[in-house]
Amino acid sequence: MDLKPTREGTRAPGVAEPPHRDQPLARVQALPWLLFILMLALATWLAWQAFGPEDNGDPLATSLVTFEKQNRLTVFSAQLAPVVSSSDTRYLGLVNSRQVAVIPARVDYSLDLSQMDRNRLSWSPETNTLGVLLPPLRISKPNLDEARAQYLREGTWITREAQDKLTRDNTKLAEQLAVQQAANPVLVGLARSAAKDAIRQNLAIPLQVAGFGEVEVNVRFEGEKQQ
Repeated sequence: MDLKPTREGTRAPGVAEPPHRDQPLARVQALPWLLFILMLALATWLAWQAFGPEDNGDPLATSLVTFEKQNRLTVFSAQLAPVVSSSDTRYLGLVNSRQVAVIPARVDYSLDLSQMDRNRLSWSPETNTLGVLLPPLRISKPNLDEARAQYLREGTWITREAQDKLTRDNTKLAEQLAVQQAANPVLVGLARSAAKDAIRQNLAIPLQVAGFGEVEVNVRFEGEKQQ
């Protein structure tokens, strides 16, 4: 069988046409946009590196906003166990009784953040350091857990009235003793350390998120020397 020459664009019968690979149209159209987005992102990052750190706002205002979220911050709690005793005498000294009590108590140490204002803050842009002057710690009234109190009573005959009086007297004494124990320098020192750690964490993170980078927060109480 004779084969006649074919014109361009036609094939002889029985001859397979080679596959024709066209580049997908979507990929061709998306490539310029992808390059544009990448260039825009790069330009934004370079601009932030050049101008961003100097235009992050006021670090003192950022810190004050953090304080405004909570007026009172409990930084430390102490569990105490005052041991007290009281006596009662009745019937012209013929009936004597005594009660020893161990009454668990909890005391909270807190900061009044409503006192924080710009006068208590300072900012050093050279060292990226925030200075904070805290008001004195507040020690709460002891919370006595009389449900877990333990009593030891002495006396041959203790009337109901005498027992109630001994319990009331010991409650007052336990509260007074708990106040004295809460003012112990060791406990106050622990509470101050906990307060400083809490303030550092509460301020460092918002400043870092605001774009100030790694910020050193120096915290001290009134009366303490500045480091």
